Amino acid sequence: MKKATVLVVDDDQDLLTASRILLRPHVKEVLVEHNPEKLINILERNPVDVVLLDMNFKSAINTGNEGLFWLSKVKSLFPNINVIMITAYGAVDLAVKSLKQGASDFIVKPWQNDQLLQTIQAALDENKPVQKPNPINVSRDQHGIIGKSAIMEDLQYKLDKVAPTEANILILGENGTGKDLIASAIHQRSLRHKQAYVKVDVGSLTETLFESELFGYKKGAFTDAREDRKGRFEHADGGTLFMDEIGNISLQQQAKLLSVLQNRAVVPLGSSQSIPVDIRLLSATNVPLKALADESRFRKDLIYRINTLEIQVPPLRERISDIPLLAEHFLSFYNSKYHKNIAGLEQDAIAKLKTYHFPGNVRELQYSIERAVIMSDRSSIRGEDILFSPIEQQQVEEPTTDVFSSHNLEEMERKAIKSAIDRYNGNISKAAKELGLTRAALYRRLEKYNL
Repeated sequence: MKKATVLVVDDDQDLLTASRILLRPHVKEVLVEHNPEKLINILERNPVDVVLLDMNFKSAINTGNEGLFWLSKVKSLFPNINVIMITAYGAVDLAVKSLKQGASDFIVKPWQNDQLLQTIQAALDENKPVQKPNPINVSRDQHGIIGKSAIMEDLQYKLDKVAPTEANILILGENGTGKDLIASAIHQRSLRHKQAYVKVDVGSLTETLFESELFGYKKGAFTDAREDRKGRFEHADGGTLFMDEIGNISLQQQAKLLSVLQNRAVVPLGSSQSIPVDIRLLSATNVPLKALADESRFRKDLIYRINTLEIQVPPLRERISDIPLLAEHFLSFYNSKYHKNIAGLEQDAIAKLKTYHFPGNVRELQYSIERAVIMSDRSSIRGEDILFSPIEQQQVEEPTTDVFSSHNLEEMERKAIKSAIDRYNGNISKAAKELGLTRAALYRRLEKYNL
């Protein structure tokens, strides 16, 4: 590292100054530039080993994301130079896209100094674009995440990248998509995996329980406080704290939580002594991020604290090809639980599952398979054994002849194809895989529906 030349390209002058001060004792030379349009010229004149490149600039080039544009330029002209992308909070999707386009790694600002130095060292260790291995060597199919669809492959890739960091992560998704499973997987793939993993449903805590449950209390703090008790923050010290349904807490609770996160210390009820805590925070909510940004509902300063990075968990209707895998998994589980020996699901059962919209997501699928296992006396699950949850607001009505008219079926197919194409930004291979079609078959349908 002492022999390396590092170029930092960012339009934030304060960041350039901080980078120069940090890197100067560790590398041979530090070059800084605020104008990305000078990047190629600098590389032509200087033997640069690593480029730290911001994802976004206020430049004249209207690409939607200048970082990706300049990344492609650097990699096409200087393929042996490693590029580390600098990204702001919440832009993990763009950062992952940059990795697929040749970046060595990415780092989130504001970064931790040791983490930045380690990332640069990892890039220098190889004379080609590097992707740091998962330090825990966890295979993709562990920790209960089931799915081979393109959208789940992308999710797994993001988890592999963000889990080893210390970044606070906000997990977004509808009810029943498995946000708690994602949180557990992040912890298991993190550097804190040997330490405590503490989960708390903060959305269910009343105003009176919120402080005592999270921050603890001293003996005599209130009527029933007969002994000292640690809160969830202290129990998670050194490990990971997962706050589920964080979008449902009140503004008063948010203020108390923000204070703890800023100070990295808790003050138990009945005490004036603060206790330092070292936790990695994971949060989850079914409230869309745009709704959280409404300050009458949620404090923006708290969003920035809990949302260094965000992970969007897809609803089941966007990963239809995973339904048979999930169904077989739940069948195996409930066979064991209820001492059954049901061999599998018949084609009509799988077809019925794949055409249902699952407003309750994976949780509703699990319910449907459990009920089918309990009620079935046959050696396999048939379509008639599959019943969907009456709890969900959207119900599937019995199809009539009109519903299955040629016009309606074609319209359903057209919408499904358009949705897949939009979801993968026109990537035919991924859309075809998601729809269970060949590329040729998908092209024929695109022509048929004039898409």
